[in-house]
Amino acid sequence: MNFDEIIDRHGTHSVKWDMMEKIYGVPAADGIPMWVADMDFRPPACVQKAVEDMADHGIYGYFGDDSAYRAAIAWWMENRHGWQVDPAAIFTTHGLVNGTAMCVDTFTAPGDGVVLFTPVYHAFARVIKAAGRDVVECEMTLKDNRYSLDIEAYDAQMTGRERMLVLCSPHNPGGRVWTRAELEEVADFARRHDLVLVSDEIHHDLVMPGQSHMPMALLDGVADRLVMMTATTKTFNIAGSHIGNVIIEDEALRARFAARMAALGMSPNSFGLFMATAAYSPEGAAWVDDLVTYLDGNRRLFDEAVNEIPGLASMPLESTYLAWVDFTGTGMTRAEFTTRVEQDARIAANHGPTFGKGGEGFLRFNLATPRARVEEAVARLQQAFGDLQ
Repeated sequence: MNFDEIIDRHGTHSVKWDMMEKIYGVPAADGIPMWVADMDFRPPACVQKAVEDMADHGIYGYFGDDSAYRAAIAWWMENRHGWQVDPAAIFTTHGLVNGTAMCVDTFTAPGDGVVLFTPVYHAFARVIKAAGRDVVECEMTLKDNRYSLDIEAYDAQMTGRERMLVLCSPHNPGGRVWTRAELEEVADFARRHDLVLVSDEIHHDLVMPGQSHMPMALLDGVADRLVMMTATTKTFNIAGSHIGNVIIEDEALRARFAARMAALGMSPNSFGLFMATAAYSPEGAAWVDDLVTYLDGNRRLFDEAVNEIPGLASMPLESTYLAWVDFTGTGMTRAEFTTRVEQDARIAANHGPTFGKGGEGFLRFNLATPRARVEEAVARLQQAFGDLQ
């Protein structure tokens, strides 16, 4: 796979490219979109072939017999993550934002509290609020440019109205890979406060060299309240297939979720099923290994260049392809540093406050793009903040 290939995505109905100017005011002609979390790379050839085979056949009817699809998920989780999954425990949703919304709908009621460790992926709060639930923001501790969890402080925040905790593991936007000890603390916290624990592990395949991700499902004593969420979409850059997995070991929780799925008439589209089955394969695994090596190179380039700019600090990236940059050291207001990035550097990056408490001084940059574009982006940032040198 040639990750250096520049693929023109203008005019393809790409949110990331075709909505940049409208949303951020960054010119489409020469702007660099580093906001939406999809990659500017084609998926592995096995995924492309699955779609081509569908097109060649030319009939797009209802999908039947998903046993190969479920087996592929089970194979991937065991071989890549050491986690044995019962194929019967797998529910397929329209991506994991939909999966989160389904969990909120199934396991909470209007007015209930849903706990988030913030700053965290912005779609969580969006769907929680839209469902008439309360977002309970437990702000993480930032020390030496690294996030940690202050569980004791979060205990004090609980009121008894909370019914669910949504964990982002690995963490987006901070890129943390949580340790086993941290995951055990989270599980204990969920038990103490009788919370359903939803672990969104969509970035679990995109872990930097030297790091090791542990699925929450491998912890003892948590299955009775645990909902695992995984997907091929981030790993293989097929987010448009809108497919994700909600995996529930506990039979009581599983029955409740199945009932809501049935009540809403939920069923996946066949394109996503074929693509995911093809992706979760030895060929897909080799592609992911090459991808992570390439992303690690982009990470090193970006961090080195950005951290040379006085007042800027790019958080060490342990997982994901999303750099979380702290601008507070510049002494600028949020409007000032955002203007420099968007108008002077002509880069669109996600605004920190959308990720909740603790995100106010940050921007999130998507590094999953050809290296030449990352090089251009950091050169523009260095020029835009050149007066700080």
